Amino acid sequence: MPADTDIKFMQRCLELAVRAEGNTFPNPLVGSVIVNDGKIIGEGYHRKAGEQHAERIAINSVIERELLGSSTLYVNLEPCSHFGKTPPCSELIIKSGIRRIVVGTIDSSDKVCGKGIEGLRNAGCEVIPGVLGDECRWINRRFFTFHEKKRPYIILKWAASSDGFLDIDRNKFQGNRPAWITGASDRVLVHRWRAAEQSILVGAGTIRTDNPMLNVREWAGTDPLKLVLSSSGNLDPESAVFTAGGKVIVFTHNKEDITGYPGKFILDPGRSSAGQVLSHIYDSGIQSIFIEGGARVLNHFITENLWDEARIFTGKIIFGSGIKAPVVTGIIKSETDYSGSHLKIIINPDDH
Repeated sequence: MPADTDIKFMQRCLELAVRAEGNTFPNPLVGSVIVNDGKIIGEGYHRKAGEQHAERIAINSVIERELLGSSTLYVNLEPCSHFGKTPPCSELIIKSGIRRIVVGTIDSSDKVCGKGIEGLRNAGCEVIPGVLGDECRWINRRFFTFHEKKRPYIILKWAASSDGFLDIDRNKFQGNRPAWITGASDRVLVHRWRAAEQSILVGAGTIRTDNPMLNVREWAGTDPLKLVLSSSGNLDPESAVFTAGGKVIVFTHNKEDITGYPGKFILDPGRSSAGQVLSHIYDSGIQSIFIEGGARVLNHFITENLWDEARIFTGKIIFGSGIKAPVVTGIIKSETDYSGSHLKIIINPDDH
């Protein structure tokens, strides 16, 4: 059982780490704290790939360097042991004189995978792993899924009416615009979610009916890579997804030369479309995919059991008829009430 003080300072590491959410890919989210006699004397977090790691920032922030030898360094992920764009953090910790290190969880990527802790122990350091391990793995679930399952982390998102429909009956109500179920604050949250992921996927039906831009215009952040799943590839090149800026890839079975929009990947009709999409973006080094619809795309990934997390808004509006919402079962991670909807986040039980 970890000491209360170790838990407290590991929680501070997590608070620091998540400040860089969406900005560190392909690196994980890492925060580090240095404590002496119960007081924080240095801290930092990794802000962006290629920049200094959290441990280095924390060590360099300590003003009274003579205290390092009697201090404890906390970090939510095992310190790296290899040369990349920055030198190994494990070597820096050893050189700093710090002899007690508390680690949230092991880094399971091939380049580290216990080597950082091994090097610290071989140098005479006391290393205490596994403090708030579940919480530390959760904030880096995209990183761990990518390295352990060799695919991106998959988030499904949809909003359903109170009677279980994704959309109105478009034969009765024409219009190339969304049928809003959630309110303004909910939509800002969705843009925040988009900024935290590397790619976003919708089907051709969503492009044709809602004409979404799939960007983060209501949140400060980087637009994800836009992915469209369209068997025919028959899409209007003037659709907002193509004209709003950013890279777009259309996954299609149509081998003909379709002009008017960039980026096309030909799917093999004899294999799972979901599996091919995931393989392609995994090979591109993309760690996460945010799937916003429509029903056919969502149900395809659910049927293939290719999902890790589902974020489901249920609104107060009643449609009466239309497109039925998907159904998933799993572990309820959280539930939140908003002014016009209820948000439930469900985790795939096969991941646990």
